Amino acid sequence: MESIDLDQLRYPLGKFTAPDTYTSEIRATNINRITSLPQELRVATDNMSEAQLNLPYRIDGWSTRQIVHHLADSHMNSLIRFKLALTEDNPTIKPYDQDAWATVEDAKMPIDVSLAILDGVHARLSQVMDSMDESDFQKTLYHPEWKKNLSLDLMGSLYGWHGHHHLTQITELKKRNNWS
Repeated sequence: MESIDLDQLRYPLGKFTAPDTYTSEIRATNINRITSLPQELRVATDNMSEAQLNLPYRIDGWSTRQIVHHLADSHMNSLIRFKLALTEDNPTIKPYDQDAWATVEDAKMPIDVSLAILDGVHARLSQVMDSMDESDFQKTLYHPEWKKNLSLDLMGSLYGWHGHHHLTQITELKKRNNWS
């Protein structure tokens, strides 16, 4: 029972599942999720105290502060990965250790720094995705850790889910603790 509860805490939206096929509606949903995330994070973290920002959302999990900084790290990489795939033939991306990055000193900074990064990165990523045509979404990159090619359609779905996955971890933490 405990592992089920921990899984629910870790994946409140469930684990990522790629669509079987991609449509213009799915792409529009992904772009909207990416566009709206910075403002939704601001609303979710507004008026959180330093103690609340530093509380992990689950045992052995990241704090809200670390989540916000992780989203900036991850989504900066996303923009770069999209641009590489759009301008090169199946480029190999550079993986990184997200858990190690969450312990670097900048993960202790005020979250406003990463919220500002997310504003810019998401505006740019949304613009890039909005301008893509069907053939652009079919372009791929190679992920050496996963040992497979990933389409930009898949990447759009993954990053659309990713932001809302972490946003939900924050909002669920607030609900469990009765924080307004």
